[in-house]
Amino acid sequence: MPQQGITGSRTTAWLLSRSGALAGTRFQIAEGATRIGRAPDNDVIIQGANCATVSLYHLEISKNGDSCRLRDLDSTNGTWVNGERITESEISLPSVIQLGSQGPEFELVLEEAVSTGLSRTIEVPRSAVPQLPAAAPAPASEHEALLSSAVTRARRMRAHGVGGHTMAIMRGVIDEALHRTRRRFRIVGYSLLAALLAVSAVAVWKIVTSKNEKRAIDTHIQQLEAELQKAGDEKERDRLLSQLGDYQNEAESLQRTLLYRLGGARVQGDYVTQELHAVMAEFGAEAYSIPPDFIERVNHYIEQDQGPDHPVIARALSEAGGQLRTIRNILREGQLPEDLAYIPLVESALRTGPASAAGAVGPWQFTPATARAYGLRVDAQVDERKNLVKSTQASCKYLRDLILDFGTGSSVMLALAAYDSGPTQVKQAVTRTVRDPIKQRNFWYLYRVRALPLETREYVPKVFAAILIGRNPHHFGF
Repeated sequence: MPQQGITGSRTTAWLLSRSGALAGTRFQIAEGATRIGRAPDNDVIIQGANCATVSLYHLEISKNGDSCRLRDLDSTNGTWVNGERITESEISLPSVIQLGSQGPEFELVLEEAVSTGLSRTIEVPRSAVPQLPAAAPAPASEHEALLSSAVTRARRMRAHGVGGHTMAIMRGVIDEALHRTRRRFRIVGYSLLAALLAVSAVAVWKIVTSKNEKRAIDTHIQQLEAELQKAGDEKERDRLLSQLGDYQNEAESLQRTLLYRLGGARVQGDYVTQELHAVMAEFGAEAYSIPPDFIERVNHYIEQDQGPDHPVIARALSEAGGQLRTIRNILREGQLPEDLAYIPLVESALRTGPASAAGAVGPWQFTPATARAYGLRVDAQVDERKNLVKSTQASCKYLRDLILDFGTGSSVMLALAAYDSGPTQVKQAVTRTVRDPIKQRNFWYLYRVRALPLETREYVPKVFAAILIGRNPHHFGF
């Protein structure tokens, strides 16, 4: 069929979209130049998923009376007319224009050649856009304002004879609305992030500050502990002990704060010191600061158990392991700390040998008078002090009475002291040197002022050395 030129007074030319989201949309080719491309200032704007091959300013159609001329605007993917790539050419009708070899297609047609089915503007479904009031009052929101502006633009273009841009205008409105929404969320997100960073920075600063304060307090406590070991005057000791108590209270208060715990609070000191704190906590005798000379004596007896006494301790932990388990079970039933099972390790190495110089016999080394007082039979025929179960049950009663006798706080520690030399001797030694009834029941105060008998001051660290080894035998080489 021969191609027609654009002639006569009826030569109203239209560019009809044949593909993509704009399919069926027509654009009037007015007198003068009509520019086509992706940029928003083009006369025909190409948008959507199929515009990848379209340049910002792709081509220009110049209409001058009866003729139309097409010129490629140095596009990246070229302009094709009826399957042939052109740079500039007169256009005959009908002509198919393609923007890139695989890009969107348009047909250049006359007014009467436009089919009824394709002469339409793409409609946006009512569910896809907000509905404006019929009276069109002032927009109630930012999105309504955008939509109102878009409708006004579309109506104005139709009034000037330019149709087919409704879809492009609506798509622009949606993109702008999404852009503004994303920008608003970004602003809120950045504000929240800035607030979070500020709070985190303050928290980190407070954590670092609290740790520095804690280190300073610990340094003061170490200095006071060293001065206490040298102090000989009672008033000087009391002054130093008062300061020590204040610093310990301050440190304990600091340790209870949430930020300090979040900073990874942990017990200071070497392995033995940390384990001592753990045992003290279980005994209900926890102290912020353990006297350095007490720790030194515990280490001394650990070295002795690892050295000369290694065979004795090793046998007690291995061959007599069943006896230790029996003792621990009885202590647990009596609601006493199970680690008190290592007292017989110090007293007798779990052996029932001959009586000591004081007449003590059995794993718990009961004297005849104490054994009878706690229900054990001791006579020429039977000596129940050698019976592991019965002597342990009697020891539970004895230890419970000692704990109750010395009251709360560090009562388990005082009960250990009294188990060695007897409650009467401990009380007499304490009352001779300490007049304050509160301080008389504080083991660490009595230890620091050396109110306890020397034998007892050595006995308690020796028991704790056995406890630490029994709790962690592999660590100490057993």
